Amino acid sequence: MNKETHATHNDIGSLAEDARALMAATADVAGEKVGAARNRLASALERAKEIAGNVRDKAVAGAKVTDQTIRENPYQAIAIGVGVGAIIGFMLARRCSSRD
Repeated sequence: MNKETHATHNDIGSLAEDARALMAATADVAGEKVGAARNRLASALERAKEIAGNVRDKAVAGAKVTDQTIRENPYQAIAIGVGVGAIIGFMLARRCSSRD
């Protein structure tokens, strides 16, 4: 997991913990608006958990397919990597030379 993904994962986890703490802190507070807000928050947390699970599952599936494709076609994968690297290098070289 790269740094940005790890940081985002930590931020989402922290947000979920804060939301649960808020729900626990307002458990004894009476009122129709507070109850409605608690229900919406609980619903949003459940949807977020489902979405995160779906995203994780799709990412894992995509990684498995990519891994399998590379294992079945190693030379083509190397050629594509070299080609993409050459294109990016060419574009960066043009961009840097145009600044001079």
